Amino acid sequence: MRLWEQHTCLPLDPEADITPLTRYGTGAYLSVNVGYSPQDRAASTAMISAWTDRASRDPRFRLVHTVDDVDRAWSDGVLGLAFDLEDSAPLDGDLDNVAYFVGLGVRSLLPTYNHENAAGCGCLDAVDTGLTAHGRDLVRAMNAAGMAADGSHCSRRSGLDIAAITERPMIYSHSNFAALWEHPRNITDDQARACADTGGVVGINGVGIFLGVNGIDDGAARVEAMADHVEYGVELLGIDHVGVGSDFSFDHEDFVAEVAAHPDAFGPEYTAYGPLQWVPPEDTRTLPNVLRSRGWDDAAVDAVVAGNFRRVAGEIWV
Repeated sequence: MRLWEQHTCLPLDPEADITPLTRYGTGAYLSVNVGYSPQDRAASTAMISAWTDRASRDPRFRLVHTVDDVDRAWSDGVLGLAFDLEDSAPLDGDLDNVAYFVGLGVRSLLPTYNHENAAGCGCLDAVDTGLTAHGRDLVRAMNAAGMAADGSHCSRRSGLDIAAITERPMIYSHSNFAALWEHPRNITDDQARACADTGGVVGINGVGIFLGVNGIDDGAARVEAMADHVEYGVELLGIDHVGVGSDFSFDHEDFVAEVAAHPDAFGPEYTAYGPLQWVPPEDTRTLPNVLRSRGWDDAAVDAVVAGNFRRVAGEIWV
């Protein structure tokens, strides 16, 4: 079954091996992160260049630029790749770099990663003033360039501001529902409805601390929790506005070590539940069967695991 994975993470190093992405199986589209707040334009560019070169020489991968390219990758049973940014820092403060990164295959960007920057507030900020004037201009630049404006990791008001400003669908690439598990990284019903009102999609992630199921032996329960968030979203927003962005980190051991080494940078919201756990690609691939076991038909399953983000990309990518 085809899969649209809206957010997954390799180690942020140009030398990183891309072959672990094949764990998603055949016929998947993957949006791979190429930077967040520590990166600048040069660092993200270096990763894109290196990973693009490796992908172009490996027949299991195909760089995609249009939704038709994605369709062909699905049909041919290869992994379609594009990229995303988890903060506006790699733009180096220059909005012209939005179009620059689109040219390199970056198709979504979230203005802030957890904490305040020049574009606006993040989800861990104690004071939430939303997007700045620069952040508002950033949304407009993304609209013009064909890049999806992403509210994940942004503050609640910043997410609402994106929805109010954008003229194209916005997304939450990897965000769960606060109504099911209260965590500052999870979004409110108001945020979700505002996203859906733009025509957008909320991608459910598989991170244990955002699902409320973070035990080391709770792998099957985490997939069930993902399904709970999917079903909640469909009931709240309708079948057309929920997708999958598992946020699996192939560098998860390094990320857990980073959180442990710098707890002040992440706060108790990240450190209070023990070492972070993720739903791996193999388990994400079982989500369709979990939904079918709950009475879902194939059309509804396909909408959530592939069709909805494909539709939105068709309205955004230019």
